[in-house]
Amino acid sequence: MSVFAHFVMSVASLLGPLLGASATAAAIVAITVAVRLALHPLARAAARGEKARAALAPRVAELNRKHKKNPERLRKALADLYAKEGASPFAGFVPMLVQLPVFFLMYRVFSSSGGDLLDHTLFGAPLGGRWKDALADGGVAGPHGAVFLGLFAVIAAVAGWTYLRARKAAATAAMPAAPGAAPGAAAMAKILPLLSFGTLLTAAYVPLAAGLYLATTTAWSAAERAWLQRAPHVALNAAKSTS
Repeated sequence: MSVFAHFVMSVASLLGPLLGASATAAAIVAITVAVRLALHPLARAAARGEKARAALAPRVAELNRKHKKNPERLRKALADLYAKEGASPFAGFVPMLVQLPVFFLMYRVFSSSGGDLLDHTLFGAPLGGRWKDALADGGVAGPHGAVFLGLFAVIAAVAGWTYLRARKAAATAAMPAAPGAAPGAAAMAKILPLLSFGTLLTAAYVPLAAGLYLATTTAWSAAERAWLQRAPHVALNAAKSTS
């Protein structure tokens, strides 16, 4: 058992007196929330980077139009613009990349961890069980199938909310394609929100423990992003504190 899986089991043992057989499932949710909370400063930095790029997008598009026949001059003009504004074309990407190994580790532990972790249950459904196992043991409406249906309902609700918010944001910011924009960018903007439903397909394939992790982390991501977008003063104050 990995160190991380051992930590999950330690938390589960603390929750055992309150939650009984479902303590391990609760520990997965609790630890996922704790990790996402610890990584929140990186999410704030990523949001600041997105806002910085969005604010400079019209000027970047104008420079692309103005110097499209002179790549060297375009690179210099863009470098001068970002230097003058104290921004970076990669602002926001680095914080997101730093988080990826953590998410991958957690996903791997909850997908394939050996030992006691996947031997526990949630409302009777084994955390190591998959959707196909639930279908073979009682069908969709069986006791194990009902647990997966509840999980799918949570993930679908989060995905639907994320999709509607993305569509609303796209409609609010709708404008003619900027000069120099990549071909197909508008179509890509319409397709990307649909990717949130990919988590639902993943949850139907991976063990229940990994599905719980996916449901928790995607719900956190959706709520966190909505809060950061609705609280511009948070990003503004953070940006000032780093300048």
